[in-house]
Amino acid sequence: MSELQDAAEAALRTIGVNVDETTPIRSVPSPLTEELLAPAPTTDRAGVEAAIERATSAFPAWADLPAPARGAVVRRFGDLLREHKDTLADLITLEVGKIASEARGEIQEMIDVCDLAVGLSRQVGGLTLPSERPGHQLLENWNPLGPIAVISAFNFPAAVWSWNTAIALICGDTVVWKPSERTPLISLAGSALLDRALDEAGHPDVHQLVLTADPEDAAPLLDDDRIRLVSATGSTRMGEHVGPRVQRRFGRVLLELGGNNAAIITPSADLDLAVRGSVFAAAGTAGQRCTTLRRLIVHRSLADEMTDRIGSAYEQLAVGNPWRNDDVHVGPLIDESAYDNMRDALDRAETSGGQRVTGGERVTVGPGGCYVTPAIVGMSKQTDLVREETFAPLLWVLPYDDLDEAIAIHNDVPQGLASSIFTRDVREAGRFTGPLGSDCGIVNVNVGPSGAEVGGAFGGEKATGGGRETGSDAWKAYMRRATTTINHSDELPLAQGVEF
Repeated sequence: MSELQDAAEAALRTIGVNVDETTPIRSVPSPLTEELLAPAPTTDRAGVEAAIERATSAFPAWADLPAPARGAVVRRFGDLLREHKDTLADLITLEVGKIASEARGEIQEMIDVCDLAVGLSRQVGGLTLPSERPGHQLLENWNPLGPIAVISAFNFPAAVWSWNTAIALICGDTVVWKPSERTPLISLAGSALLDRALDEAGHPDVHQLVLTADPEDAAPLLDDDRIRLVSATGSTRMGEHVGPRVQRRFGRVLLELGGNNAAIITPSADLDLAVRGSVFAAAGTAGQRCTTLRRLIVHRSLADEMTDRIGSAYEQLAVGNPWRNDDVHVGPLIDESAYDNMRDALDRAETSGGQRVTGGERVTVGPGGCYVTPAIVGMSKQTDLVREETFAPLLWVLPYDDLDEAIAIHNDVPQGLASSIFTRDVREAGRFTGPLGSDCGIVNVNVGPSGAEVGGAFGGEKATGGGRETGSDAWKAYMRRATTTINHSDELPLAQGVEF
C-alpha cells in the first residue's frame, strides 16, 4: 500500500467511513502522483432512484420540523466539521491536489456557511404588505420547496456542496448529492458527518449521497419530477445540457458555470496591491477555480511593468507536491487533459499574435502528476481564444488606453462571474461598480476576483448561469413563495374596486 493510499484510508477511518466491499467499488487516482487512492462504492441508476425515493419520503417530516430545530442539526454538522477539519483537508489535498492552506480554507468555508445557515434558521421569512382592501392582510410566506439535487465539481468538492446543503436544510428541503466522480472520498467523509448529525436528530434519510461516474445513471436527478431544484456547478457546456433538460419538466435550476474573470489595472492603482492580488488569483489552486483571474486588463503605460512584476513573482512560486509540504504554492493540475487544454491554448496564442512571456512548462515532481508553471501571455487585443475559459494557470495581459475601453474589453466575453478593478480614484471605482460598469455577479475594488465570503450571494451572469448561492437572500432559491390574503372582516370587497 502506498503512502497516499494509506493516508486516505486512515482519514476515512478517522471520520468513521467503512466501505462495504460487497458493493461495486472503484478507486480514483490522486493528481499528486497518479497513484490509486482508497476504494469507494459506486451507485447505479437503481441506487439513484432509490435515493430520490428516500429523500422524497423523508421530506414531509423534515419540512414540518420548526426551522430553528433544523438549524440545530446544521449547527451540529458544523461542530463535526470543526472536529475533523484537518482530516477532511487531507482528503481534499489527496483528491484535488490543493495546498494545505487552501484545503483547510475550504473546510473553514463549510464551517462558515453552517454558521450562516444556523442564523438564517431564525430569520428566513416573508413580508407583511399593505392591502388595498379594508379588513384584509396581504402576506408573503416562504415554504420548503421539496427534495433538491446538488451536482458539484472537483475543484471545490466539499465547499460548494455545503453552500447548497446547509441552506437547503434550514429551508426544509431534503438533498440528494452527486459529487464529481474524481472526489468520492471527501464526499463520503463529508456526507458521513452530516448523516451523523441527522441520525442523532432522528432524520436519517434527509440527505442522500450518490456516487456515480455514468451520466445515464445520474439522469433521474435531472428527469424526476420529485426533484424540485437542481443546483449544478461545472462548465458552461455542462449547464447547456442540464438547464434545458430540467426546465423541460418545469423544474428549477441553479447554475454556477464558467468564469473568464478579469482585473482592470488603472494608472492610479497601488501596484504592490495589484500584483499581490493578481498572483494569488491567477495561480492559486493551479488556476482551477471558477473565479481564477484569467485576463489582466492593464493601462498601456503599465502593461510592461505589471507583466514583469507578475512574472518575477511567478518565479518565486514553488510548484510541487503539496502533501506534507507547506512550502509549495502551486500543486498539480487535475489530470493530463487539463494540461493538454493549456498547451493547446498556448500554441494557438503563439500563432495568433500572442507573445509568450513566461511559464507554461512542465515540472517533474516525483513519478507522476501533472505539474506546470503558471503562464503569462501578452495579447495586443482580445481574441476568440481569450474569450474562451482555459481551466489552468494561464493569464492573458491586454492593454487599454481609457477606462471605457477597459470596461468594454472586460465585458466582451460570454461569461460573467467575478471581476476586479485596482484604482485609487473613487470615480473609476464608482464607474466600474455602477450600472454601466462590470456585468459580473461579483464586482470587487482593490481585491482580486478569486475568493469570496459566504455572507454575500455568490454567482454570475450570462454564460455563468445566473444562479446565487450562500449569503444575502440566496436562500430564496430553495423555497416556495406563496402570496397570502387573509380577510378578517365581514365584507368581501374585490381588488381594484371591481363590483360583481
